[in-house]
Amino acid sequence: MKVRIITVGKLKEKYLKQGIAEYQKRLQRYTKWEMIEVADEPTPDEASEKEEMLIKEIEGERLLRHVRPDDFVFVLALNGELMTSEAFAKTIEQATIHGKSTIDFIIGGSLGTSPAVNQRADQLVSFGHMTFPHQLMRLIMSEQIYRAFRIINHEPYHK
Repeated sequence: MKVRIITVGKLKEKYLKQGIAEYQKRLQRYTKWEMIEVADEPTPDEASEKEEMLIKEIEGERLLRHVRPDDFVFVLALNGELMTSEAFAKTIEQATIHGKSTIDFIIGGSLGTSPAVNQRADQLVSFGHMTFPHQLMRLIMSEQIYRAFRIINHEPYHK
């Protein structure tokens, strides 16, 4: 099985890179792991709704280029399902039971994801009503994927 985080923008912050690298190292015993970064579109400070939609569509096309038809796809979305860690783990486990060998986790840019990306999702998921920087969400997502594999394997970590 392979896990991929497909995300908009380049990660620059050293502390976030270090945290993600730690979870990547921990995940090696469970799965292959890959981070795919696509270019973000510059957003004018006072972009119109139409300009924002166009930016999301361009970034969405870049994200979807990396998604294969047989991948199971989670998309982080404000209107996604609020899940417990156990439910998240169960969804991952069910995807693998049903023959999905690659699970993609898509994190959009600062404006979110396009309708096309959301339509491709097998599961829209939300980490709550608070706003987090999409760069920080990479670290949070990495930790939650690791937690899910610990839960799936009935190993201590989750409390």
